[in-house]
Amino acid sequence: MTKQAGQFAASHYEARASAYVESTVHSQGADLDVIVQAVQGRRLEHVLDLGCGGGHVSYAVAPHVGRVMACDITPGMLRGVQDEASRRELSNIEVRQASAENLPFEDCAFDAVLCRFTAHHWDGFEAGLREARRVLKPGGLAVFVDVTAPEDAVSDSWLQTLELMRDISHVRDYSIGEWVSALGRCGFLVKGLTRSRLRMAFESWVARTQTPVDRVDGIRSLQRGAPAVVKNRLGLEEDGSFLLDVTVFTGSRP
Repeated sequence: MTKQAGQFAASHYEARASAYVESTVHSQGADLDVIVQAVQGRRLEHVLDLGCGGGHVSYAVAPHVGRVMACDITPGMLRGVQDEASRRELSNIEVRQASAENLPFEDCAFDAVLCRFTAHHWDGFEAGLREARRVLKPGGLAVFVDVTAPEDAVSDSWLQTLELMRDISHVRDYSIGEWVSALGRCGFLVKGLTRSRLRMAFESWVARTQTPVDRVDGIRSLQRGAPAVVKNRLGLEEDGSFLLDVTVFTGSRP
């Protein structure tokens, strides 16, 4: 992420941090279960939660690993994670402010890198993936989770537009094909992927990002005018709620 883009994302989310720590949709889900299952039974001493947001990956894996470094670009997110970790008596969670594209850690510092619902904010997608590989030990576990875009161009365009109108720090939801190709180019071995669909309740979706009323109205107008193929692909409901595709990419650094 460029310095300017990183500052924009950090300032945008500073006032919204508590909503993500408290978010029900972020605190649970099949994808989070996959992450926990991936770390269980392994001897992982030092784990990076990259782009930790509200810290839900950190809270979930902390009981199963030695230490967790929760890293995010937004100071308010990190304060929220520190407070919540303390409340839960998870003393093995540390926090560090940094962008994904410029991590302040030594080469091969972590036994695992876990990254959930953050890459769609990175200005430099592959730069962030290369940094993740750099700080991961050879043979180390890598798990990336994100919203993945539809493969058809029409639905993809509509999803990106709705995402941007809701959250002006949004960069791009990448397709599964784009993810697999980028992970390969950046030196990861992809061993498996798990797909699921996540229902986004419209009112909480826009409330979490404090989307201005005029843009909420614009989103609803677009949704009502969407072609049938888009309404079907996104599972659009009358109240604006819809379905997002979520994919977990599990792999390692060779």
